[in-house]
Amino acid sequence: MAAKKDARRTTAPSEGAELRERMLSALRELLDERRFEAISVADVIARAGVSRASFYFYFPGKQAALAELVRRAVGQGREAATPWTDSSDAPADALRAGVAAGAELWHANAGVLKAVVESWHSDDQLRELWLAQMDVFTDAAVARIEADPVASAVLAGQDVRAVAASLSWLGERLYYLAAAGVPPFDDREVLVRTLTHAWVSTLYGEAGR
Repeated sequence: MAAKKDARRTTAPSEGAELRERMLSALRELLDERRFEAISVADVIARAGVSRASFYFYFPGKQAALAELVRRAVGQGREAATPWTDSSDAPADALRAGVAAGAELWHANAGVLKAVVESWHSDDQLRELWLAQMDVFTDAAVARIEADPVASAVLAGQDVRAVAASLSWLGERLYYLAAAGVPPFDDREVLVRTLTHAWVSTLYGEAGR
């Protein structure tokens, strides 16, 4: 363990940021081929063509490297949600656009997002990261609902945050099933239509149709 710490403290890769990106790209590629639990640090450094010391200079372990990839994907996810959170369009249209953007995000980052969903239950670092990221989406949904008089009226008497969290976690689960190729959600149109219906029916009832 001491040797590992010394390597991280004294080894400074000459490639700098480019070297770090190579390791992240290597992990991303590997996640498209196999499950996170089946990937070792040795696999990452072999794919990236770097030394073990270089890897540990930047990351304390493979979980930290995955966490960086997840943060990047979730950053794109916040942008993907804007068709609904920042839109003045009709509720059903805005929600469908947001759901479709989310489906595209998951498709583009399937390996990374599947890995965190499959691993956060058993890893404290990934658990803290994923719960915090899901809270970001829940917070955005709460703000949008509370700013919408129709949705607020439909949900009168309900715990708005609990409703928003339920819908956010439903989305996480269906996007995951789609990314894993599980029918019927491997059909993009079925996924988008089903998840949009869940959001619109819950938040707007008849008013959203």
